[in-house]
Amino acid sequence: MARKKREFTTFNLSFLDIMSCGFGAVILVFLIMNHAIEEESEILNENVLSEVSLLEEDVSEGEKDLVRLRNTLSELDQKMAEAQGLATRIAKDTENFEAQISSRKREGYTESEDIESLKAELLALESEVKELRQASQKSSGANARDFTGDGNRQYLTGLNLGGNNIAILLDVSASMLADKLVQIIRLRNMGESVQRKAEKWTKSLDTVDWLLAQLPVASKYQVITFNTSAKPALADTEGKWLEVANQAQLGDVSSALHRITPSGGTSLENAFLALHKLSPAPDNIFLITDGLPTQGTSPPRGNTVTGPERQKLYAQAVRQLPSRVPVNIILAPMEGDPMAVSELWLLALRTQGSLMSPSRDWP
Repeated sequence: MARKKREFTTFNLSFLDIMSCGFGAVILVFLIMNHAIEEESEILNENVLSEVSLLEEDVSEGEKDLVRLRNTLSELDQKMAEAQGLATRIAKDTENFEAQISSRKREGYTESEDIESLKAELLALESEVKELRQASQKSSGANARDFTGDGNRQYLTGLNLGGNNIAILLDVSASMLADKLVQIIRLRNMGESVQRKAEKWTKSLDTVDWLLAQLPVASKYQVITFNTSAKPALADTEGKWLEVANQAQLGDVSSALHRITPSGGTSLENAFLALHKLSPAPDNIFLITDGLPTQGTSPPRGNTVTGPERQKLYAQAVRQLPSRVPVNIILAPMEGDPMAVSELWLLALRTQGSLMSPSRDWP
């Protein structure tokens, strides 16, 4: 904005000259000076307003660019998920070709050209898989699935969602039905369909769905459920890592979890021992639970377990954890277990993981 040019008359009068002109002249001089100052202030204000207007335009353009960038990233995430799905299918085709080659050799097939053709296709598939995996590694951290909770809050402050082999441990004991003992007893006397709709349990399932949606596309995972025993959520996958890029399998895991009815006691030791069946060992662990364990590898002798006894069982379970692996704990605390928070917090601190207790409107 062009500045308005103003001309001011300069008065070179000494103090004696002003005083000799009388009091009226003094007043006139001061009025002229005041007017000049006001005009200069107006010019400065106009310049400031002009700068503010330019800054507002820059901010508006920046917001538009941010929206375009987010849309671009969303499209890229979708393409990477599709690429990983294709890589999984190609890997299966590779296994089929290998099986065909082995079968033909066992049958005494001697047509070298046919075998060589299969080998060439196999090499081509392996090369394509390698390229797809390299591309997917560059997008580490991209979401594998979409998940929007009731609270529309897509965050877990402090949790490290990365890793190549990620284990999720979900407590499926009876205490996962509710926060208070009275409510747990009441729900246990109801039908399984009612129990599966319990608020605390459904929020735990939403938490697993949220975690699965945030896993890096190039990583592998396993979901292990535990009460008095521990087993994978998806049948026939014990000791196996699952591909995050396999969208159909992710859906199968979620469906299997939604068919579970929480029951029984809690053996954290059996849950941690189940991790040793995975090869390679996990490099990131998520533990979703509501307190300290009520038994070790076998049921307790009596009908009740005291607080100190639960702490001993917990200490025994922690010794079974793989070394140097961060443990991220998502805690839904229940009454009657005051030491759970401090004990689990120390575990998260010692393993360089984190501990959080979600709000009611999360995820």
